Amino acid sequence: MSPVPTDPLWVERNGTRTYTGFSGRGARVDIGPASAGAVFTPGELLKIALAACAGMSSDLKFSRVLGDDYAVTIRVDGPKHATEDRYPELHETFEIDLSSLDEDTRAKTLLLAQRSIDRACTVGNTLREGAAVPPVEYVQPRAAQA
Repeated sequence: MSPVPTDPLWVERNGTRTYTGFSGRGARVDIGPASAGAVFTPGELLKIALAACAGMSSDLKFSRVLGDDYAVTIRVDGPKHATEDRYPELHETFEIDLSSLDEDTRAKTLLLAQRSIDRACTVGNTLREGAAVPPVEYVQPRAAQA
């Protein structure tokens, strides 16, 4: 496994159970419970990350046969296991118009798109392989560290 440099990611608390997530590139996202309104829940972010990763991983395969301006909506769902507080299964659905392709081209395109997703979708690969999540580490805030 070779490390790949990544921009820092962090969340900051805004109020009771509400946070803003940040990237070192300046991106931000509001996070909280569904009752907080126009925020994403952490579970929704997980699902969106999976859908976006599959879309990004398959994008070149689809654009080669459909053109750069092809449209796709990727939906992801899966019920939450109430007592275990997790998603036992997540289902992705690509809504994409392939009607302009003959059957052989359609089948080949879908095969190549799936191979690309299986090879390059970091989120899907991480979920399938069950990434280790060690216990949280607690430290003093950076400004207070001397």
